[in-house]
Amino acid sequence: MRNHGLIMPLPPDDVAASLRLAIDFLPQGIGVFDAGLRLVVSNQRYNSLLALPNDLTRAGSALFDIALFLAERGDLGKGDAARLAIERINFITAAPTTVTLRIANSGQSLEFHSTRLADGGLAIAISDVTDRVRAEKELEQVNLTLEGRVAERTAALTRVNAELEVARAKADAANHDKTRFLAAASHDLLQPLNAARLYTSTLIERAKTTAFAELANSIEASLTAVEDIMSALLDISRIDSGALKPAPTIVAARDLLRKMEVEFAPLARERQVSLRIVATDAAIVADRTLVGRIVQNLVSNAIKYTPSGGKVLVGVRRRGNRIRLDVIDTGIGFNRDQHKLLFAEFSRLDRGARMAQGLGLGLSIVQRLVTALGLTLELDSREGTGSRFSLYLPAARNMRSQVPVVPPAPEPGFGNFDLKILCVDNEEAILEAMRGLLEHWGCDVRTALSLKRIDKERLLEGWYPDLVLMDYHLDQTSGLDAIEWLRHNLGGHLPAALVTADRSPAVRSLAEERGIAVINKPVKPAALRATISGLANQRGLG
Repeated sequence: MRNHGLIMPLPPDDVAASLRLAIDFLPQGIGVFDAGLRLVVSNQRYNSLLALPNDLTRAGSALFDIALFLAERGDLGKGDAARLAIERINFITAAPTTVTLRIANSGQSLEFHSTRLADGGLAIAISDVTDRVRAEKELEQVNLTLEGRVAERTAALTRVNAELEVARAKADAANHDKTRFLAAASHDLLQPLNAARLYTSTLIERAKTTAFAELANSIEASLTAVEDIMSALLDISRIDSGALKPAPTIVAARDLLRKMEVEFAPLARERQVSLRIVATDAAIVADRTLVGRIVQNLVSNAIKYTPSGGKVLVGVRRRGNRIRLDVIDTGIGFNRDQHKLLFAEFSRLDRGARMAQGLGLGLSIVQRLVTALGLTLELDSREGTGSRFSLYLPAARNMRSQVPVVPPAPEPGFGNFDLKILCVDNEEAILEAMRGLLEHWGCDVRTALSLKRIDKERLLEGWYPDLVLMDYHLDQTSGLDAIEWLRHNLGGHLPAALVTADRSPAVRSLAEERGIAVINKPVKPAALRATISGLANQRGLG
C-alpha cells in the first residue's frame, strides 16, 4: 500500500490471514489452547466436526466451556454434565499425548489426538475416521461368520479391500492436492514476508544507534519466527507426500561445511558460542539440498542449545565406504529416555524450551529427511555435558581428485559495495525494499517489474549492470529465461542470482546448470551480502 508516496510493508494481519487460510485447508480439525486452557486458534474443520456455536469458536473461549457444551448435548455420555466435562479435561491433559475415539451425535466416528505443549498449552487434532471404523466393523462381522461361507468370505473381503483401496486413493489424492496447494500458496504467503524482512533489515542497520534499535530487532525476531513456521510446515508437507525426489550427485564435503560456517557463524558469535568447522577433502554422494537441510537443522540446534562459552564442532570422518558427518556440542544434552521425545513433532525438552524459541519441528524434519534419503542418523548424549549427532553418507569412490577446489569466499563484511545492480521482481513493494537495502550498502540500483518494463523504460541505455537479482516467478516468463535473455542482449557473462520462494531441488538444479546463484525468499541480509560478494568476485569487482 502507498502512504504519502512511501511504499509500506503489508501488515502482519495479512500474513496471519494467509497462515489461517493454509490451516483451514487441512483435512483435520485443529485447536490450540494456551497454558490457561483458553482457545488460541482453531480451524473451520475443528469447529464443524464439533458443531460448536460461534461464541465457543472465538479466541479466549475456555476449554471447560466447550467441554461443558458437549456434555450437555450428550456427546460425553450420560451423567452430570459438569462432572463429565471435568473428567474429560483431566483425561486429555494428564499425559503428554492421548488418543481417543468417540461417536458424535451425528453418527460420525471422531478420533482425538491431544498433545501437551512445552509452554503448558494443549493442541487437539480431530479426524473423521467414520469410513475406517465402518470398514473395520464390516471386516469383523465377516470374520465371525467365515466357517462354511467360503464364497461369502471371498466376496466380503474383496468388497472391503476395494473400499480400502478407494479410501487410500482418495487419501493419496487429498495429500497431493494439499502439497500442490501449499506449493502454489507458498509464493503468495512468502511475498509479503519477504518485503517485510527487507524493510526490517534496512531499519535495523539505520537504527543501530537510536532508540528504535531494540524495536527493530524485535520485529526481525517475530518475522524470523513466522518464516521458520512456514518453512517447517512446507518441508513436512513435501516429505510426507513424497513430493521430494532425491537427486544424488558427487558433493565436496568442504563446500557443504563451508556453507554451514557462512550461515551460522553470525549466530554463534551472537550467542557467544565457539563454532569450529574442520577442513576436509572428502567427497560424498548425496542430494546437496536435502542433506544440506539436515545439517542446517543439526548445526542450528547445536548452537541454540549450547550455553554461552560453549563449543560446537562440525567435521567428517571416513568409516569404511561411508563418511560420518559429526555435529558435536557442549550443550545441555539429554538422557536416553528422551531420545524418542526429541524427534516427536511439537515436542521440546523443558530446559531447551527455556533456552531458545521454537516449535519442536527441526529434528522431526531431520528424521523424515533421513528416512526419505535412506541414510543413518546416530546420536549420543549425556545430560548436562553435550551431544553428538552423526549422519552416515555414502563416500564417492576415487572421485576426490575430480572435485574442484573452490577457494572459500570471505565472510560477508559490513562495508559498502560499489556495484551497479539490476533488480527484477513482479512485486513493487519488494523492489522498493530491495532498493532501500542495497542503496544503504552503497549500490547503484535500478529496478523493473518485467523484461518489457526494462525495454520500455530504457533502463539499460548507458548503464551496464555488474550483476542481476532476478525473481523466479515473473508474470510472463521465468526468471531463468529472463536472465538468459539479458545475457544474450548485453553480451558476455552477466553474474546473476535467482531470488525465489520455490525451494524445490529441480529449480536449484536448473539454476546451477546455467551458472546462476539461488537466494531463497524471505531474503536474509547475510545470505544476500554473501551472494553479492561471490558474484562480484566472478567479475573481479570484489
